Amino acid sequence: MHRRQLLAMGASLCLPSIARASAASTLKFMPLADPNVLDPHWTTAYPTRTHGYMVFDTLYGVDINFRASPQMLAGHVVENDGRRWQLTLRPGLAWHDGDPVLARDCVASIRRWATNDPFGQALMNATDELSATDDKTIVFRLKWPFPLLPTALGISNFMPAMMPERLAKTPANQKIESMVGSGPFRFKADERVPGSLVAYERFAGYVPNPAGEPDWTAGPKIARLDRVEWWTVPDAASAAAALQTGERDWWYYAPADLLPLLRGNPNVTVAVQDPNGQIPFLRMNFLHPPFSNVAIRQAVLRAVRQSDFMAAVAGSDRDAWRDHVGIFPVGSPWASDVGLDASPGKTDLAQLRADVVAAGYRGEPVVLLAPADPAEFRSMSDIAADTMRQIGLNVDYQAMDFATFVLRRAKREPPEQGGWSAWIANPGAVDGFSPAAAPPLRGNGAKSWYGWPDVPSIEALRDQWLRSTDPAEQHRLTGEIQRVALQQAMIVPLGQYRQYTAYRSNITGVLQGFPVFWNVAKQA
Repeated sequence: MHRRQLLAMGASLCLPSIARASAASTLKFMPLADPNVLDPHWTTAYPTRTHGYMVFDTLYGVDINFRASPQMLAGHVVENDGRRWQLTLRPGLAWHDGDPVLARDCVASIRRWATNDPFGQALMNATDELSATDDKTIVFRLKWPFPLLPTALGISNFMPAMMPERLAKTPANQKIESMVGSGPFRFKADERVPGSLVAYERFAGYVPNPAGEPDWTAGPKIARLDRVEWWTVPDAASAAAALQTGERDWWYYAPADLLPLLRGNPNVTVAVQDPNGQIPFLRMNFLHPPFSNVAIRQAVLRAVRQSDFMAAVAGSDRDAWRDHVGIFPVGSPWASDVGLDASPGKTDLAQLRADVVAAGYRGEPVVLLAPADPAEFRSMSDIAADTMRQIGLNVDYQAMDFATFVLRRAKREPPEQGGWSAWIANPGAVDGFSPAAAPPLRGNGAKSWYGWPDVPSIEALRDQWLRSTDPAEQHRLTGEIQRVALQQAMIVPLGQYRQYTAYRSNITGVLQGFPVFWNVAKQA
């Protein structure tokens, strides 16, 4: 039995009550980490995105098979050979402060979201004019057809959240703190305890979409809970204990080594919430040495052995993970083997050390940001540090909590001035499902995602992919995108694995995908 399993069992016998008793209408959730940033247009951090879907709504929803359908909309009309889209808001939509949702609010929100989001950037690049022709009508006049418009406005890495115009006019590089949305839950700012507690209450004025069935972010968003509390518990053993005793109801990110313990509790359900799994990768900083040098990035890519990372994060159950995975997850129609021979995995460390020296490396510190929570990030960061040291890099391993990491990775300063050299990302497969949505595949320099690569050739390929309507041609272009991305080491893929969630057995209605709280009920 693992030491952490023993700690979790012992903690379950003596865990103190840290909150008042819950009624059946209150759900207590343990998130990945505390959402220290609340603005879903500002960061792709998962706690922020999950928070965003509590408070805000989107024009379209997306089911678990990535099919988009109207959500805040009554519908849309496409005209002029796909170059004009007219979107009509549903009646009865209101902001949490009581004001009606207007088309001009949504236009401002789209513009702000698209500033940072790769999918949004592509949409706005194709847009000649975006306007609100009246209080209920949003019109896109496009330069060329953009059939993925509903998907872009339904789900992307930066949540395409709709917010009041006065908030949406805030520049996208400035975080908003006022959480006025139109979603099924209201944010309780007066109860916020940074690093510990986030609270939400059901928004009585929310009008669910009347069409379809609940399926991820699509269909009716019916809040069956009066209240949701997020309790941040960084220590995995304590979180497992809280779940077992019923102090907490749902643990989003249950690690592999504690699964046997949780599965042995008849009051706990363990499940794979997102069937597409996780696709972690290493991200390096293109702005500063040593990783401004493509030859040194390539040496790291060639040194990585995916099986090392996967065994550390998902355990010895070979059915729970796979290696030899490219940039696009297995299960995506765009998954490809093109270029994967660039990462054979530690075939000749002596040669890689020589390559690093020949590339001009002179011992500069490699600042590796390592979130200590959840444990998966720390495990993969440990292996990344060891891998880089084996090829002669001087690794400065900097452990920190996840909230600090989210702020630190946005810094563009040199590593010696508070910036960074590399870090591990662990996104769900949904975030890398296609070239349209994946932030690490933008190569537009200062406008790119954290790491800021300037790779014009990948931008050109991505534009071709977005404009193509031929699946065979799109698949060919996807392979080319992967080939260039690996040549430039924009992403160092680390494999693909199943991530588990765990909740009390009296919790029902949990939908597939990342956590959402509509449709969820708690039995007394």
